[in-house]
Amino acid sequence: MEARSGLKRSVDSRMVAGVCGGIAEWLGWDPTLVRIAYVGFSLLSAAFPGILVYLVLWVLMPERDEWEVR
Repeated sequence: MEARSGLKRSVDSRMVAGVCGGIAEWLGWDPTLVRIAYVGFSLLSAAFPGILVYLVLWVLMPERDEWEVR
């Protein structure tokens, strides 16, 4: 079983800031599924908390270096 590295924003599969792409890489999931799930949960929570959480993650999650092993 491969050990997970720290949670970092994606540089390869980013649409806005790479937050959902980074979460998908960390979990080993498809980035599109993570984005759809995130938008769904955000809409179910009246959108504002989801946007706020995304912005906080954007600031707090370091960006993965391009040379790092995925």
